[in-house]
Amino acid sequence: MISKKLSNKVAVITGAARGIGSAIAKRFAAEGARVVINYASRKEDAERTMAAIQAKGGVAITFQADITKASAVEELFTAANERFGGIDILVNNAALDDFVPLKQITEEHFHSHFEVNVLGMLLAVKEAVKYMEKNDGCILNISSLSSTHPAAGSAVYGGSKAAVDAITATLALELGPNGIRVNAINPGMVKTEGLDELSFITPEFRNQIVAMTPLRRLGEPEDIAAAAVLFCSEDARWITGECIRVSGGLV
Repeated sequence: MISKKLSNKVAVITGAARGIGSAIAKRFAAEGARVVINYASRKEDAERTMAAIQAKGGVAITFQADITKASAVEELFTAANERFGGIDILVNNAALDDFVPLKQITEEHFHSHFEVNVLGMLLAVKEAVKYMEKNDGCILNISSLSSTHPAAGSAVYGGSKAAVDAITATLALELGPNGIRVNAINPGMVKTEGLDELSFITPEFRNQIVAMTPLRRLGEPEDIAAAAVLFCSEDARWITGECIRVSGGLV
């Protein structure tokens, strides 16, 4: 019998109702993890993800929490710990990703992105480590190629993801002595439901990205999920503080 890479691990995944987060939740469950599917507002999507996991014999629960609120984040991790008796893995996937040109940047646009993409991540890590102090833990931040590969209109989004990269390296230094690894995955463009909802992602823009990508295709959520399993498993036990591009070769 082939050993599962995440057997008996408990994983909290933020923004896991659909897209990359949902794919990660399903893949983690298939690898033996017990999964907490966090969502902000997409309850039906979160429940579909949970049902898909359970239909294949996996273990998962859903939990609504606005990760920009410290009290909500505390409730999320308290519930996860009470349900599963510990937390081993945190995947910070929840994010906003709207692109706008400079003239359309507002205070609301800026704060909404940095509150979810940066503050939410920090609040989740701060709470998660309370349950990881007595055992090795793994934190995986889902960043973006936009942090190092600028595109017109990505000043706020790319800036928030650059902050994610910097924080990943810093927290790896801080938490390493406790046996907690902190890494980030920087995806290229991935085909998700959210991608189809972004007005600036035109067919021409997609074709341009594909032409620039050595593997000549956009990513699939499962591509990111597979990488997430690797970095949260024992196979990556000597890797921390890294931001790894998963982008089909686009740099």
